Amino acid sequence: MRRLIAFEQVSLDGFFVDGKGDMSWAHKQDPEWTSFTSSNASGDGALLFGRVTYEMMASFWPTPMAMERMPAVAEGMNRMPKVVFSRTLENVSWHNTTLVKGDVAAHVRKLKDEPGPGMAILGSGSIVSQLMQAGLIDELQIVVNPIVLGKGRTLFEGVEEKIGLQLMKSRAFDNGNVVLYYQPMA
Repeated sequence: MRRLIAFEQVSLDGFFVDGKGDMSWAHKQDPEWTSFTSSNASGDGALLFGRVTYEMMASFWPTPMAMERMPAVAEGMNRMPKVVFSRTLENVSWHNTTLVKGDVAAHVRKLKDEPGPGMAILGSGSIVSQLMQAGLIDELQIVVNPIVLGKGRTLFEGVEEKIGLQLMKSRAFDNGNVVLYYQPMA
């Protein structure tokens, strides 16, 4: 069975986007952080996105600017298979992307049952919320950024029942980010 990891960035007060839907506050460039994120992008798994995150990623990673600024990450992002879940998109243009309009949880269940490497969700708060409720996320990698936004959207909007998590490990970075690795409790 394929594993599904969600890699998410949140503010210290728990928001994944600010009150205007912006998450530029989460994009820090320093050698240690860039090395960490570059190593994460070198896998062979599939990337899962909601529409908003897909459109943001697809507008940057296939560009010459992305290849110039972060070549290892751009190569990985462009090479890996991608699945975007959307009720409103009519087509996708980013190389190696599949558009899914149906039931998110049912499709991810099917993907998890197929042989192959793991999968990762990047951003896509509404997808994370749905898949957490369905018990389909095997690991959460939550990056806590040292910033207070005051308002915004929480990562788990819409979750109706408590979901217990177990901390597996953590890692602090010189830029103030802390990555917390959780798995859902059985």
